Amino acid sequence: MRISSRLSAIQPSATLTLNAKAAELKAQGRDVISLAAGEPDFSPPEVVIQAARSALDQGCHRYTPVGGLPELLEAVAGYFASTYGVKAGKDMAVVTNGGKQGLYNLFQALLNEGDEVLIPAPYWVSYPDMVSLSGGVPLYVPTQPEENFLATPDSLERFVGPKTRLLVLNTPSNPTGCHYTQQQLDAIVSWALDRGLFVVSDEIYDQLVFPPAGTASVCGWFETAPEQIAVVNGLSKSLAMTGWRVGYVLGHPELIKSMIKLQGQTTSNICTIAQKAALAALTSSWDFLQEKRQVLLRRRDSALEIMAGWPGVHCPKPDGAFYLFPRLDELYTAEVPDSNSLCGHLLEEAGVALVPGSAFGDDRCLRFSYAVEDETLHRALERVGQALSKLRAGRGTHG
Repeated sequence: MRISSRLSAIQPSATLTLNAKAAELKAQGRDVISLAAGEPDFSPPEVVIQAARSALDQGCHRYTPVGGLPELLEAVAGYFASTYGVKAGKDMAVVTNGGKQGLYNLFQALLNEGDEVLIPAPYWVSYPDMVSLSGGVPLYVPTQPEENFLATPDSLERFVGPKTRLLVLNTPSNPTGCHYTQQQLDAIVSWALDRGLFVVSDEIYDQLVFPPAGTASVCGWFETAPEQIAVVNGLSKSLAMTGWRVGYVLGHPELIKSMIKLQGQTTSNICTIAQKAALAALTSSWDFLQEKRQVLLRRRDSALEIMAGWPGVHCPKPDGAFYLFPRLDELYTAEVPDSNSLCGHLLEEAGVALVPGSAFGDDRCLRFSYAVEDETLHRALERVGQALSKLRAGRGTHG
């Protein structure tokens, strides 16, 4: 059998792979705690679940328009209008099978062979492979933990060339949790538009931002440059609807038409029941998120306090999402020389599953998800701290 050459360089999702490995070890009877999954541990609001039940009872079993139910598209546009003041019609929105399909379809619609795409690193694991599958060339722009892993116009400028077509932004970030202020984001978008770049902003965690930080979005630039901006969002993270697969994209109507055309030849509409649930989600109160943010904020601060006691470990304080991305390369040894081997070591020695920073473009770090209950998080971090202490002691012994 011959497999397509375009898949030869594509890697499996590291986050999904690590979580599957942890589940496998648990099934074997091992005491394993997974901090690898990018998934909230709370449930969707009851109104969402009830809407899905009602949709089943009402016989909503048929195809819908490829881009989504008209009333759902109106609700998506309404979300951006109420949250960010964007004047958007339903012709500027498409509903996708999660934010992931929204991103993939965007890259397919925007990139030609050889087009370069600026991707600040660390980055979400799927950006580079999506770009490559679309014929593009990923260009990685390194960022530093001392600067909260945030890019700047100056850092981006060094990588722009005649073939650079697109810039990918992600705020709050997966894997770092770090978040641009609106002023920082505006400075980058202004710079990108001046260079003639298209900006794709992944804002899937936009409602998981902790005070005193506030939400930030590129949406405000639609009025200025509607043909150079697209925003990806969805309900997976903020409303804990990961398995429902509801994402959406806001963009220029011509871009949306192209994405719908592509989706029509791949998946067609997303699940009709999930669309009905999403409609309820987008037209109901999100007040419950105030409590969830406080829970996540408490976990973040508690985890940072514990990590502060780990010698040789440095972690920026993130303003959103539910990840920590500490730098641990001071602890690397001849036997544990990189983030991948350190993850394997911690899985074996501590029974804690984490994701190596190499999967996100920064081999100095590991990603910790704190979307688990407090007691479980503390137990996992205690185990990791003990394993790192032994590793550090061994490092000192062996020079």
